[in-house]
Amino acid sequence: MVSSDEPGSRGSEWPATLDVGALLAAGWRPTPFRQFILKVHSRCNLKCTYCYMYEMADQNWMKQPRRMAKPTIDKVAERIAEHARTHALPAIDIILHGGEPLLAGIEHLRYAVGALRSAVDPPTRITFHVQTNGVLLDANFLDLFDELDVLLGISLDGYQESHDLRRTRADGRGSYQAVAAALDRLNAPRYRHLFSGLLATVDPAADPLRTYEALLAFEPPSIDFLLPHGNWDAPPPGLPAPGRTPYADWLITIFDRWYRAPVQRTRIRMFLEIMRMLGGRPSRSEALGLSPVAVTVIETDGSIELVDTLKSAYDGASGTRLHVFRDDFDSALMLPPFAARQIGVAALSPQCRRCEVHQVCGGGLYPHRYRAGRGFRNPSVFCADLLRLIDHIQRVMAEDLADLTGVRR
Repeated sequence: MVSSDEPGSRGSEWPATLDVGALLAAGWRPTPFRQFILKVHSRCNLKCTYCYMYEMADQNWMKQPRRMAKPTIDKVAERIAEHARTHALPAIDIILHGGEPLLAGIEHLRYAVGALRSAVDPPTRITFHVQTNGVLLDANFLDLFDELDVLLGISLDGYQESHDLRRTRADGRGSYQAVAAALDRLNAPRYRHLFSGLLATVDPAADPLRTYEALLAFEPPSIDFLLPHGNWDAPPPGLPAPGRTPYADWLITIFDRWYRAPVQRTRIRMFLEIMRMLGGRPSRSEALGLSPVAVTVIETDGSIELVDTLKSAYDGASGTRLHVFRDDFDSALMLPPFAARQIGVAALSPQCRRCEVHQVCGGGLYPHRYRAGRGFRNPSVFCADLLRLIDHIQRVMAEDLADLTGVRR
């Protein structure tokens, strides 16, 4: 177990009390990491109002070096290669992240990709991703990512008025026009194969169908709708709201349009994951379901951390005492906060376990469960919304199945 002063824990709060030794004795074994998020730059060129990194509980970004140094990149590459080799991993994902990763510069990103690719031995395949706000994405960066075969995810919150309300520059100016121009460049035939999709944060105050159509205008291969970060102590806008489900209502409006369209013009990850799990398949997302979360973050100084969205919960929630210059990734797998993300239903609160959709919901995104004094063994602050959304999708699928088979209950 970890002590009460261990970063990423709060003494008696769960999962600080989780006994990993007992889990191992009972036959549990950790799932190796398959996704590595590298914070290649710790600063950003936007000041988004809902950002978990800069606007919420944890402000440790101010202590981080601006850019991951080359010796640190080399050591990260060595540790990832070691982990892949030890566990004979067939494939891994490496996400160059921030802050804003493009602030690291073209040559530094080239160095990082080259070092990582050189270190990891076949037959392990690496898929590189960059998650960017798109503001700096010009032809020079696109040429680099085309050369290096790096996929690009872009953050865009819909139509201009909605996007610019929250995704602003430091001086308050909106960023929509710059992002739209970047997406136009990315959609050119030469670069289109690099486009992995759009990330959009849900805003119930925005028009859902107008948001959806604005995103579709850029012909994204996929859209990942993200619930804004918050928890029981610092709730997201409009929650908790007894008897109301503003986020589910917003998402259901889009689901119905997307699902009933004669041709589905994009994949919507949240909806597809729910449908997949309702069909008995395992989750492929940490936001839903009970599949082991096999993700770790490496900060710009080389610290090994939990998923960075935990920074929304409290100061130090994502931290550990591990560092790539001292520790391997297997050491991280033995820490209670990492183990807690891999033990499935055992990590859920009693209330969640009694819920009929807990296998699909999975308790919701882990950071959204936090409550001071009790830790993360609580329902999501979005509990009612998730229940309503899953129930709606389940009923729609059941009705379609009944139409196909002619059998109705």
